[in-house]
Amino acid sequence: MTPSASPWIRDVTAGSFEADVVVPSRERPILLDFWSPSCGPCRVMGPLLEKLVDERQGQVYLAKINTDQETELASYFGVAAIPAVKVIFNAQLVHEFEGLRPESELRRFLDDICPARTPELDQAKKLEQSAPARAEKLYRQLLEKEAENDAARLGLARTLLAQDRLDEIDPVLEPASATADVGTEVDRIKAMVYLKRATALLPPEAELRNRVSAEPKNAQARLDLGTVLAREGKYDEALQMLLAAAEVDMKLATGKVREVMVKVFYMLGSNHPLANDYRSRLSRLLY
Repeated sequence: MTPSASPWIRDVTAGSFEADVVVPSRERPILLDFWSPSCGPCRVMGPLLEKLVDERQGQVYLAKINTDQETELASYFGVAAIPAVKVIFNAQLVHEFEGLRPESELRRFLDDICPARTPELDQAKKLEQSAPARAEKLYRQLLEKEAENDAARLGLARTLLAQDRLDEIDPVLEPASATADVGTEVDRIKAMVYLKRATALLPPEAELRNRVSAEPKNAQARLDLGTVLAREGKYDEALQMLLAAAEVDMKLATGKVREVMVKVFYMLGSNHPLANDYRSRLSRLLY
């Protein structure tokens, strides 16, 4: 990634896409600006986007992708003309447009995609991992005032997840709206609940690795290790291990292995290249 003068603007490559787009998209929308140095409209709209993103002070990030150099990313996102803007949120493509737009229209666009922020919501978000009980209290106070505040509802579910209070999460998520970005986060949280429950009685990762090493044809050991790796966020290695279990035991492949892999796909987001790759590989194996 080429350094930028702004902390909210990044020059992104295929190699940095996971760290610079997918991961931060769990927190805020990421604008993908597909451009080229030889494109006149790109040179006009690019600085406008940079200015407007800077004004929002981290509410949204701008990921600039040079289509002359990053042909793989341009092809993956189906970029046919530039400038092209895609919006990624919770690892999902949620909005897009092509062509030069005036500043007034870009401002309205950013207003539409950026979630409403309040000091209470920002404070609760910062406390989710370091002090989940305090974050929980703030989220509950927000929901008492705004029962339809999906950001607070999702935050509350995440704090319950951080405290391993898994049985309380479904009732919290039940009233959430059915919009694409909210639904994606609901699926991700439920997938993590599943993974935590599935690994509650399993041995530690190191012990499972030793078991797989000692018994390479033991599909159940590979399934167990893959599930633990998924819980720990080691998604690439988890999917490798789960697919290996499926290749050894087709009965497990059509049942538990497939079930766990689907949960990993939810964790990654349906448009994630890793999810797309392993979804295809699993489909070829099963069908």
